[in-house]
Parts: sequence; structure tokens; C-alpha cells
Amino acid sequence: SAVGRGPEVPFSSEAYRITATSRGKELRLTLTPVAPGESLHLVFRFGMSGSFRLCPAAELPRHAHLRFLTGESPPRALCFVDVRRFGSWRLGDAWQPDRGPCVLTEYQAFRDNVLKNLADEAFDKPICEALLNQKFFNGIGNYLRAEILYRLKIPPFEKARTVLEALKDQEQERRKKNSSLTLSKKLKLMRENPDLLELCHTVPMEVVAAEKNIFDPDDSDSYAAFKSWLQCYLVPGMSCLRDRNGRTVWFQGEPGPMAPKGQKPYKKHTQLKADPQTLTPKVTRHTSKGRPRAAANPSKSAKKKKEKEEADGPRKGHARGRRKATAAVALPEPQAKMRLRASTRRSRGEA
Repeated sequence: SAVGRGPEVPFSSEAYRITATSRGKELRLTLTPVAPGESLHLVFRFGMSGSFRLCPAAELPRHAHLRFLTGESPPRALCFVDVRRFGSWRLGDAWQPDRGPCVLTEYQAFRDNVLKNLADEAFDKPICEALLNQKFFNGIGNYLRAEILYRLKIPPFEKARTVLEALKDQEQERRKKNSSLTLSKKLKLMRENPDLLELCHTVPMEVVAAEKNIFDPDDSDSYAAFKSWLQCYLVPGMSCLRDRNGRTVWFQGEPGPMAPKGQKPYKKHTQLKADPQTLTPKVTRHTSKGRPRAAANPSKSAKKKKEKEEADGPRKGHARGRRKATAAVALPEPQAKMRLRASTRRSRGEA
């Protein structure tokens, strides 16, 4: 497209196939002509809003920055759609060199890469910031770090090295205990008591294993499935803070000792949408039985009546009421109690 930021793709073929391979947060497309010819590779990064969508070529979505047309009639287009334009593509088959092993497809290499490099300055930072470092956690993003830390009840601003060095000791103890166990029992123990690095693998696998594409915000059913899967990220009642990179961290409980100073955690509250069909209930005020409450703007006749009362003195009923109240106070205690019980019985009878 005219506004796409990626390079031109020098490929043209009457018929070709597309295959894809993923690694961490990158995706490599290979375009292979059906007739003899050279293949072309493209490596994509998705940013925050990048995705692929298959649609009729005559109905291209907005922000479709790269289109692969089918040979059918009418043709369809496989589009790389990126609203925010943080995504990108580049020519060639090489993965980005500063990214570590994939948390999904290269789990053991990913685990070893983290535990062997704990002296790196990247682990001087809070664990929530270290989890977004693609040099060590290739594939973990903002919503995944929230879900992983929430399941283990780890404060997001605990020092990364403190959290991960404990895994080294646990791993050595586990190897001693599990040396005689079968592979199936080892896997069962790992599922029942996962550590942080194991959850970096299994939590994304839950998303990949979902039957539907639960990330399509245009599909209300599939997006609702994604929201119901979330336990922490965007969930009402969870707390939020911004890390030092400006990314919002979702968590529960205390933030940890390395939380940014000057910030106070705030909680996400449930936002109820107003139903236009719901009628507004009538609000009734409780007024005394004797007289209705005076209007906010009294009429002229009411004002004249009040002025007359002030000139002539109080009405008889008012004076009688005051005399009764005075007499009741002056009564002996037993008689006053009897009079109180009698008046209570009368009021109940009236009710």
C-alpha cells in the first residue's frame, strides 16, 4: 500500500504457494512458485496490532499494507493488516539476530539461555521488565507476562535475578528427586508444580491450542473466549502500574520492592454499559403522614398565611402539642412508660 513502511516485494508469479514458520514474535513467509523459479522469504514482526486476514480482493480492509492475491475468480487477498503500523517485514530468511530461542518451539534452549546468563545486567531489572526482553524471552508479551506472574503470585517488581536464581536451586533438587521417575511422571510433576520458565512455555501453548482464533476483536464470540481465558490482564479488580518502559503491568497484591517511585497502583473497575431499554425507576420520597412537604417555591397564599401566623401567634394545635410534650416530660417514670406503651400500641394499630 502507499502508506506501508515495509520494503517493496520483488516477486511476481502466475501461481505460487505460501508457507509459514514462526519463531518467538517473528513469522517467516516463504513464497514458492508452482512453475520452476526462485522462492522468496519475508520475515514479519507484528508490533501491537499486526495480523493476517483473508478477504475478497474487492473488499480490502483498511490498513492492508501488503496483499497476496489468489488466482481464483473473483480473487481473494491474504492481507497483512496493521492499524498502528508498528509491524514490519524485511526480505530474506534470517531471524533477527538479537532474539533468543523461542519459548514455544525451542523450550530447552530457551531455558538454558536464561539460566546460564543470569549475570547479565538485564536481570538487574524487575522481573516484569525482564520478561519482555526478547533476547531471553522471545515470544513473551504484555498480556502473557501478567498471566504468568499472576499464576505464580510473584510481585511484578521483584528483582529478576532473585526470582530466577531460586529456579537454579529448585532445578538441582528436582533432578535428584526425579532421577528414578519415568518420563510421564516427570511431566505430571512439571504440570502440577510449574516454575516461571515452564509457564513461559505452557501459558502461550494454551492460547495456541485453542480451537478458535481467540484474538480476532471483530469476532465477538472469539474475542469473548479470549477475555474469559484471561485471569489477570484487563480483569476488573486487578491493580495496574506502568513499568520504566511505559508499559502497563497488571497484577494482584503488592507490586514489589522495585516498583517505580511516585506511582500508586490503581485498580480496574467493572464498567457497566447502560441499557437504553431499561426504564429509570421512579424515586419516591418518604413524607410525614400529617402534612405534605412544602414545595420548593411556596405560593403567595402560603407566604401570606405564614406572615399572619407570625403576627397572631402560634395556632392552638401547636400550643396544645407543646403542652402535651411538656406534661409528658413532667410525668413520673412508671406513668410515662405506660403512656409510651399505649401510644406505641395505637400507632401499630393504625399501621
